[in-house]
Amino acid sequence: MPTTNRTKKKQGKDAAVQGTNDSSVVSKVSAAAQGYFKDDFLQRFVCKVARRAPLINRGYYVRWRAVDHCVRRFLQVTATCTNRQILSLGAGFDSLYFRLHADGALDRVVVFEVDFPDVTRRKAALIDSNVTLKGMLDPHEPSSAGPVLVSSSRYRLLGVDVREEKQVEEALCAAGLDWAAPTLILSEVVLTYMETQRSDAVISWAAKLLPQSVFVMYEQIHPHDAFGRIMQEHFVKLNSTLHALQQYPDTSAQRRRFLDKGWDQCVCLDMNDFYLGLVPEEERGRVESLEPFDEYEEWHQKCSHYFILTASRGCLTAPALLAHPPVSPVPPINPCWSPTVLNMQTLPVFMEGLGMASTSVSPGQLLLTGGSSRGGRGAASRILLRGQEGWRSVSVEASADLGVRLHHTATALPGGGVLVLGGRSSPLSPTRGLFRVTVGPLEGGDAVKVNVEQLVCTGDPPPPRWRHTATVVRHKGRNFLCIFGGKNKSVAVLGDVFFLDLDQQHWTEIPVEGAAPEPRHSHSACSYNGGLVMFGGLNRRGVLLGDTVLLRPTEGGFIWERINVQPSPVPRYSHCAHVCGQKLVLVGGVWLHSDGVPGVVVIDMETCSSVEFSLNTVSCNF
Repeated sequence: MPTTNRTKKKQGKDAAVQGTNDSSVVSKVSAAAQGYFKDDFLQRFVCKVARRAPLINRGYYVRWRAVDHCVRRFLQVTATCTNRQILSLGAGFDSLYFRLHADGALDRVVVFEVDFPDVTRRKAALIDSNVTLKGMLDPHEPSSAGPVLVSSSRYRLLGVDVREEKQVEEALCAAGLDWAAPTLILSEVVLTYMETQRSDAVISWAAKLLPQSVFVMYEQIHPHDAFGRIMQEHFVKLNSTLHALQQYPDTSAQRRRFLDKGWDQCVCLDMNDFYLGLVPEEERGRVESLEPFDEYEEWHQKCSHYFILTASRGCLTAPALLAHPPVSPVPPINPCWSPTVLNMQTLPVFMEGLGMASTSVSPGQLLLTGGSSRGGRGAASRILLRGQEGWRSVSVEASADLGVRLHHTATALPGGGVLVLGGRSSPLSPTRGLFRVTVGPLEGGDAVKVNVEQLVCTGDPPPPRWRHTATVVRHKGRNFLCIFGGKNKSVAVLGDVFFLDLDQQHWTEIPVEGAAPEPRHSHSACSYNGGLVMFGGLNRRGVLLGDTVLLRPTEGGFIWERINVQPSPVPRYSHCAHVCGQKLVLVGGVWLHSDGVPGVVVIDMETCSSVEFSLNTVSCNF
């Protein structure tokens, strides 16, 4: 009985892993349909087409681009060889053979595909029933007997479990694989579904039997941060556990893995390094213009949790298929960590709000506005109150609705109240209007009355935007709201500056000298000594910034000045920032230049020095 249960459990897991093929091919078809890459054959393996979200389309694009980069490079460096082979492990419904055939790129090349018998039988049937696909093969007789289901002069489809090395070896021999020929072995999110001992055995087996080969692998990394834990939970729910992550959690560990298993050379890049370093800027611009997009945080975190790897042996060691960019836009920067670790704990207050804005309206009182949650966009405003028993959330009774808005600003005013400016409801729909929010006293119960008043200002206002900053500065004894940067639907990144006279409610011009900061969005800016201090953000090329910039008051207006902070803080964006005396404190955000997650950076504005504190999040329930 126990044996039967184990068998059923194994069959269930195998079926779940096979199911990832069906989901993956639908996502690839979606990306191709939106113009991310050209593939006229994938849709012939899909019964029902579904359009995926832009974030998913981009993810499958960078996966496709990385694999295609390696395959094309392999064909280029082996162009003079008599015989060449591509061996795709766990190929699923991949259309690689048909794309290469259509491009005329299969001269002296044979493509071998291996996957579960059930998957390959379905694929063979789809090929046989489609005139276009069948016409791209030599006359053949698909057979349900034996592992070789399709046999053409340039294409062999084999139904065998990749984990069974002996069976795979015998099937490949029967299909005519030349073990001495230059061979590209391809594995796209396949080995990680196996127990690590078995996937290690496949890597060793390939190195031993294919002495002139290169192994190309695309998989996940970084299991221990919040994104990595959610990623693992997602695959566990699909009954497709990611096994290799625990033993090989990062690119360095994956590289050592292949070198220890018999490969001579190995290069491993996460997908941020690949996309920003090896995809030409013109191509990135084309891709980024295909669909409205504003999910930068999720995009960069997703890319940091996947990698592309090439490991080579023999004649394929010298001509690397994958190389570190000569000038990387994401150079590794090691934070100057303090030995002190800051402990974190979650508060018993449940608040969701991606893209929300928050500000302190009085000691122990925070106003939260906008954002989106699992319940949708348009999260209701809330007040967080700190009392003797800790923090609690209080609902708001607003006199008017602020509407749906994400990535807006909420700026506390010197005389009381909060100004809410900008934001968006979607990447095509910026939110207009400027609102003054006044928080009333808490008079018992669980609700605070809030007055929302739309301001009518004179002068020329800034164009609608989001991911900008709005900071109170002083000029000639008066308070102004300084707007800098951000995004709008027609311009990728803004670098303009606007001033609102808060007393006169008038948009005005104030002279600003000095070299203006690089255009950016998702940066921070805090009031400081009558001006402001700005840090970080994303520039027009999608590269993270790590500069510290002052807007300093002068007699005639303001002047931009850059501060040379040493050691340099790790570049980041979408962080929080606060000025405490002469210290600029940066909290959280997104970075690409270092492992782990951003903690807290303290920049001393007087000494121009910085120190980074890591966060102990073990007790936090993310």
